[in-house]
Amino acid sequence: MDEQPSSRRGPWRGSTWRGGEGHGLPWRSTLAVGVFVLVGSGFAARNQPERVALDGLGRTLLVLAVLPLLLRHRRPVPVVSAVAAVTLAYLAAGFAYGPVFVPVAVACFAAVVHGHRRAAWWALGSLWAGHLLIVHWLYRYLPPAGDGPAPWGQELPTAAFVVAILAASELVRVRREQWAKERAERAAAERRRADEERLRIARELHDVLAHSLAVINVQAGVGLALLDSDPGQARTALTTIKAASKEALGEVRQVLDTLRAPGDAPRAPAPGLGRLPELVEQAAAAGLTVRTETEGRPRALPPGTELAAFRIVQEALTNVVRHSGSRTATVVLGYGPDALELSVDDAGPATGGDAGGSGNGLAGMRERAAALGGTIEAGTRPDGGFRVRASLPVRPEEPTP
Repeated sequence: MDEQPSSRRGPWRGSTWRGGEGHGLPWRSTLAVGVFVLVGSGFAARNQPERVALDGLGRTLLVLAVLPLLLRHRRPVPVVSAVAAVTLAYLAAGFAYGPVFVPVAVACFAAVVHGHRRAAWWALGSLWAGHLLIVHWLYRYLPPAGDGPAPWGQELPTAAFVVAILAASELVRVRREQWAKERAERAAAERRRADEERLRIARELHDVLAHSLAVINVQAGVGLALLDSDPGQARTALTTIKAASKEALGEVRQVLDTLRAPGDAPRAPAPGLGRLPELVEQAAAAGLTVRTETEGRPRALPPGTELAAFRIVQEALTNVVRHSGSRTATVVLGYGPDALELSVDDAGPATGGDAGGSGNGLAGMRERAAALGGTIEAGTRPDGGFRVRASLPVRPEEPTP
């Protein structure tokens, strides 16, 4: 659509230019145009004695051509039409050519920039057509007396003037649209980055809290059950709860530090497979025996892959503690030439709900793997146990999931 509401945002606020103009109206620039047109037309009249002398009527028409420019950002369509009509009346009255076309250029520029290009084209086209009628056919009926037809060659500069006005206006309009699009794209990119950061923090908090709270829940149950019959074992359970909660608080604090100072580097390195023995110990404290196996030649992995692998194993072991009747699990790390293959198996059976882990934990694992271009497979084994298998590509540089 060519005709659009003139209420644009940006330099125009509520369709009114406020860039250095007082009270919402462009009175300073309008006054400058008016002074230029009146003074310039006076000089032009002295250099064109064959035209009608610039009298009170001529000056009035010049003022009437300039005054509507005060509203060019609020009502660009009627303004450009009015300015073109008054300018045509000025020319029909036989007054001298000169800066009378400046108000037309300003009005057309404002109309095009505000999206009313069709109105600007019609106004300029009507002015040009009226000028052709006046100088080539109606001149004998209009002042000045004894005037003859104008040479057709003078229409070339007029056409060039019209094209220049439209081209400059369109150029500014296109640039403004590009700037608006770029601002919108930057804002959308910032929102996407913020959403991705929130998702990353949510995954981190879920993985940390789910694992630690699962350990704490199991040990709290053990402590309560043995508080009277075996105080020593209950004390051990409470010690495990204290250690698990301390570690969880430390990791939560590390995640929250990234919110308080997003530009600073983390105070502690992100967890990686080097901390796998800690997961084994925590699982053992929760009553789960974990056996680890390594296939291939272990090597240093990118931080993103290390963190994703650690969190996937952590979440898988948490699901075993919470949803499986098995008290054993096997973790296998396979180092391939271009991928890390890992799997976590338990013998089952499932207890207390769906063992498929269809909640946030499995979704978080899939998101971590997908962020690296990897895959996650999770499901029940034929013997009733459950398996989580992940394939994480290894690249030179990877984003932190």
